[in-house]
Amino acid sequence: MDKTEKLLKDLTEAHGVAGYEDPIRLILKKYLAPLGKLSMDNLGSLICEKTGSSPSPRVMLAAHMDEIGFMVKYITGEGFIKFTPLGGWFPQFLPGQRVVIKTHSGDIDGLIVTKIPFTPSDDKKRLIPIEEMFIDIGAISKEELMQSGVRIGDPIIPSSEFTILNNKKSYLAKAFDDRVGLGMMVCILQGLQNHSHPNTVFAVGTVLEEIGTLGGAITSAQVINPDVAIILEGVFSGDVQGMKPEDLNLRLGKGPSIIVNDWRLIPNLKLRDWIIETSEKIDVSIQLSTVEGFTDGAAIHLHNEGVPTVIISVPARYIHTHNGIIYRDDFDQSIELLLALLTTLDAEVAASFRF
Repeated sequence: MDKTEKLLKDLTEAHGVAGYEDPIRLILKKYLAPLGKLSMDNLGSLICEKTGSSPSPRVMLAAHMDEIGFMVKYITGEGFIKFTPLGGWFPQFLPGQRVVIKTHSGDIDGLIVTKIPFTPSDDKKRLIPIEEMFIDIGAISKEELMQSGVRIGDPIIPSSEFTILNNKKSYLAKAFDDRVGLGMMVCILQGLQNHSHPNTVFAVGTVLEEIGTLGGAITSAQVINPDVAIILEGVFSGDVQGMKPEDLNLRLGKGPSIIVNDWRLIPNLKLRDWIIETSEKIDVSIQLSTVEGFTDGAAIHLHNEGVPTVIISVPARYIHTHNGIIYRDDFDQSIELLLALLTTLDAEVAASFRF
């Protein structure tokens, strides 16, 4: 396992659903501490300032720390846990999956289940909503479950290990949305230790993205007051069985993606085109795509008078499930592209993005 694989393992296996980001923040802090000046906003977003040869432009790199998960909603009289989602889930992927419940007494393993194996055959064919699912921790009574320390409001995290797949270039793990963005951020700052850059970079691990408030993006942008923002993300890859290219055109192994449109952001076109031109100069393949959803960029691009913003992402299969798959070459090319951008993004270039 090389250092990039170790980084991705540490980031993806760390727990940290929206509002409960402490564990992943500690991991990220460990990696960022040698790379720049650390601070936090009042919501808990972690900011790493890396000063270059000039204090401006102020370039914000944003990747959210929180992953999708659940919260304990109710404890039944029989000793089972009803739960509510934190972030967007595909219900069909949930039954039979393991989870970890983080209690004040420690972590507890559980299993998401439904009553479906024991219902009439017609009922087995319907999509079971999350409201009809529950978590079994092996308790035989409510009293036994309560003794375990489970409380309403406890966060619930998917249980998944980082795994290097057979071709040695594909990685299987939970939370690539957006731990792959955090991994990009760390690798970029590590790369900048050996390169001059005519700007000041603020790398931010934001909070509360997956529940849609974008709270960490809003507050950290107020702290930083960026001139340019680049959002680092993991994004849906469409190279799976049954998916048409016109519905989702991204493919593993074809390079990082520039998002040209999502529900709440159309990127600054001058910034987008500059990135495309740079990728051609350094011979890095990129993919252009649209996304049904939104990112921290939706909040950051509206900061103050407006911030030129773009989203650079690594494609990942099966995002917003217990496990996703990325391809190493896409990750490495994203770092190569971002380093080329940050080592040339000076005040004149930043000014060219304005209207």
